[in-house]
Amino acid sequence: MPETLARDDVHELKFRDPVKARALTAAIERVLDEIGRDRVSVMHVCGSHEQSIAKFGLRSALPRRLSVIMGPGCPVCVTDMPEVDEAVALALDGKVVATYGDMLKVPGTAMSLAEAEAQGGRVEVVYSASQAIDLARGTDDEVVFFASGFETTAVATAAVVLEEDMPANFSVLSAHKYIPPVMEIVAEMPGTNVEGFLAAGHAATITGSAIFERFVERHGIPVVVAGFEPLDILAGLLKLVELIRDGSAAVANTFPRCVTAEGNLVAQERLWRVFRATGGNWRGIAHVPNGNLRLRDEFAGVDARRRFAIDLTPLWGHAPTTLLQSCICGDIMAGVAAPTDCDLFGKECLPGNPVGACMVSNEGTCKIWHQYGGHPEL
Repeated sequence: MPETLARDDVHELKFRDPVKARALTAAIERVLDEIGRDRVSVMHVCGSHEQSIAKFGLRSALPRRLSVIMGPGCPVCVTDMPEVDEAVALALDGKVVATYGDMLKVPGTAMSLAEAEAQGGRVEVVYSASQAIDLARGTDDEVVFFASGFETTAVATAAVVLEEDMPANFSVLSAHKYIPPVMEIVAEMPGTNVEGFLAAGHAATITGSAIFERFVERHGIPVVVAGFEPLDILAGLLKLVELIRDGSAAVANTFPRCVTAEGNLVAQERLWRVFRATGGNWRGIAHVPNGNLRLRDEFAGVDARRRFAIDLTPLWGHAPTTLLQSCICGDIMAGVAAPTDCDLFGKECLPGNPVGACMVSNEGTCKIWHQYGGHPEL
């Protein structure tokens, strides 16, 4: 192949084409006409989808009778208070707690990691699991990786746990979550009007699209896997409303350039070799059976919960603040409320001074709405 090609010979993929976007929204409108109802409600379960929807002003372009609800797709937001408390206690006990930047301001029962650091706790921001293990290699101190995220980042954590030369002073405090079980919770919530789900393309690159087939069979609700560019999302929504129109409970993959039915088998093997799914609370939502990922028994030596005696009693003597008690993050993540329904939104609760977890993370609905509300990048 020649080293250089004429521009006309290059097939260029475009995912932000306004003409194609208008054609997709017009097609969605026609399908909604065929459905013939005043309201069709679907839910996405990914903070990255919400970022794109808000950033590119897609809700303003979509027909008003299509309600695109934000679901529990932010792993930082659903990290439960006791999980944050464990990280805070370890930091205050002299361990070096390495974690992603989004986790710093997530409120625990008594304080966040940022507040613990202000009180002398040892906290380091890392951008990957491999950076956390490099941090441990560079010190004799105990380094605890406070690991958060869904399947995609859990695979990266599993990879470092499986490294042969893992330093003896490295351990993992897993707050990883697993998305499919929480979809079951949302589908079974009383009063839920969700008629279809838009599933996250990056997680499905690991799990494959076929993982949703049993969910679809149980609940009779279609699932469409979609990417994150504007045209990806619009194409996914179009396919979803077509399935709703046809009464077809099926799984569709509109992100085939990255997602296959079987997923990444090597990544899955590593994920389930290191982690097991177990029940646990998701902040503000519910106890989610099999929704938490915890290290298997054979990796007890690297599991911070088993390696250290974590005393939370000093933190649990504090009651949540009145403002935190007024936060409705749980309702927002469950899709039964919007950020603008919260009396704290944009007032007492701001990105620089978050009250609830939804205002902390870049994938948190409240932070996204505060950042892009009224000012989409078109």
